[in-house]
Parts: sequence; structure tokens; C-alpha cells
Amino acid sequence: MKHIAAYLLCVLGGNDSPSKDDVTAALSSVGVEADSDSLDKFMAEMEGKELDEVMEAGKGMLAKFGGGGGGGGGGGAGGAAAAAEEEEEEEEEEEEAPAMATDMFGGDDGGDY
Repeated sequence: MKHIAAYLLCVLGGNDSPSKDDVTAALSSVGVEADSDSLDKFMAEMEGKELDEVMEAGKGMLAKFGGGGGGGGGGGAGGAAAAAEEEEEEEEEEEEAPAMATDMFGGDDGGDY
């Protein structure tokens, strides 16, 4: 994936046909080491191909996977009322808490320990 990203960055930078050395230099400029076997394989697959055509073919393949779930529809207007009601309940719970100062073990002798 890092090789593909570096290749694409080279193309975006104006190099229409980046070489293996270009991709390696781009990776090393940010402290990433290129894996020569993976890079060789990638460069062999890209040889003689236009990036636009490869991207378009890939987009067509991704269309087969679908877009995932559509997500649920929005809830009715009751959602806001439920949130307000929940907020009121939390406030009531806080008010009901006793204001007693006790130590960790339940005693109230006023000492630090």
C-alpha cells in the first residue's frame, strides 16, 4: 500500500510515469523503507499502463462490492423529546445525592486517615 501511495504522490507531483527510484526516493524522504520485492511486483504490474485507465478499471471492480448498508432512516420527532426527558432524569438524580462528607469506610470522624 505504501508503494501505491508513493506512486500516486509522484504522479500528483507532476511525474506522469514514476520509476522505481522515484517511488523509493519518495518513501525514503519521509523515513519509510521500500520493500524491493513488493515494489518490483507493483512496477511490473503498472508497466505500460496509464494510471487513469488503471483507476477506472479499479473503480469498476469496486462497484461489484456495493456501497454497504444504507443506514437506518432518521427517527421521528420523538427523538428530541426523549433526549430532553433523559436530561431531566439525570439532573434529578444528581439533586437526590446526599451531601454528607464521609470517609472511604463510612466513618465520619473528621480525620484524614
